[in-house]
Amino acid sequence: MNIILKSAKVIDSTSPFHNQVVDLHIKDGKIEQIAASIIDAEATVIQLDDLQVSPGWFDTSVSFGEPGYEERETLAHGLEVAARSGFTQVAIESNNNPITDNQSIVSFIKQRASGQTTEAFPIGALTVKSEGTDLAELYDMKNAGAIAFGDYKKPIDNANVLKIALQYVQDFDGLVLAFAQDKSVKGKGVVHEGITSTTLGLKGIPPLAEELQVVRNLFLLEYTGGKMHIPTISSAKSVELIREAKAKGLQVTCSVAVHQLLLTDVKLNEFDSRHKVSPPLRDEATRQALLEGILDNTIDCITTDHTPLDIEHKKLEFDLATSGTIGLESAFAALNTVLPLDVIVAKLTAGRAIFGLPTVSIAEGNEVNLSLFTTQGTWTFTKESILSKSKNSAFLGSVMQGKVYGVIRQDKQTFNF
Repeated sequence: MNIILKSAKVIDSTSPFHNQVVDLHIKDGKIEQIAASIIDAEATVIQLDDLQVSPGWFDTSVSFGEPGYEERETLAHGLEVAARSGFTQVAIESNNNPITDNQSIVSFIKQRASGQTTEAFPIGALTVKSEGTDLAELYDMKNAGAIAFGDYKKPIDNANVLKIALQYVQDFDGLVLAFAQDKSVKGKGVVHEGITSTTLGLKGIPPLAEELQVVRNLFLLEYTGGKMHIPTISSAKSVELIREAKAKGLQVTCSVAVHQLLLTDVKLNEFDSRHKVSPPLRDEATRQALLEGILDNTIDCITTDHTPLDIEHKKLEFDLATSGTIGLESAFAALNTVLPLDVIVAKLTAGRAIFGLPTVSIAEGNEVNLSLFTTQGTWTFTKESILSKSKNSAFLGSVMQGKVYGVIRQDKQTFNF
């Protein structure tokens, strides 16, 4: 590899070249030189309109299906989609078949994902088969390459199980993911409880279902110590509770899904199951509170919560459809319509510190790990924009701004030009 990125604006608050337009010479997987102008007759020159580069983005919650649900997405193709969407590393959730609850499946995912431009990091299930009863082989999975432990979209109803998990993982500095949703309060709800659910006659899920679990989980964390990550929050009160917990010194972090920052339950008027997600799309006041939580750093990172689903599970009556939306290919251009660029980059890279991965900075001599993009140009997200095997995107018809040019990681690259 011998590449020169010409006239690239660096977006990296940790870099001495932040907000500067420079040339970057990339050779043999490292950033060889950064300067105002670089000439190398043997290098491949890449010069693009409004080229901007940042540390490679890391998605903390991605589902692909393999093993078991290859009809939804395979690891190889899913990682190709991630690369073309600007992500150099992703954390893969445990909702395969079989569920990732032992070291063999962790090793399988790592092996199948090797050699791709985008690097994959498995998340191990917290409990056996994600049934919430017995702890899975956490230490063995950690040794095999799992970077955190959580039952995807399933709350741990038994408080003692979560307590023991938080205590146990401290021996090897493990991270526990605690999805927050009280099943008894959720009941048979399928959408946000509010004016829209009442108007449409759909059973609602109040924010209280999330908030009760957040409170309980934070109490447990305060008792046990350790590290907890609360994924995909969707409530203004949750933001407030986590803000207070951080002020008390608890090691708690959280994420929000891209779709929660852009879409609201008004979308449900279309009765389109593409907008059925978990937690549900909430109202405009909540969306604004989540954006505020991003801007004041209460919410640590943004995830696509990419969940491919085949047509048999999605194109059904709203009550029967499975929750989830794909989100990799729409993430950056969607966020670029509601947040400042510096914030987007910060929140798409902050997950590394949370999940115990090496941080990335744009500096001479560093291993290359870059996302390439432009913030210019508006366009509409259509079916033709979808790269994934599954087409269940909640963003169809949405106006986007900017686009991803590609990624470079170590000695690999994937470009969209």
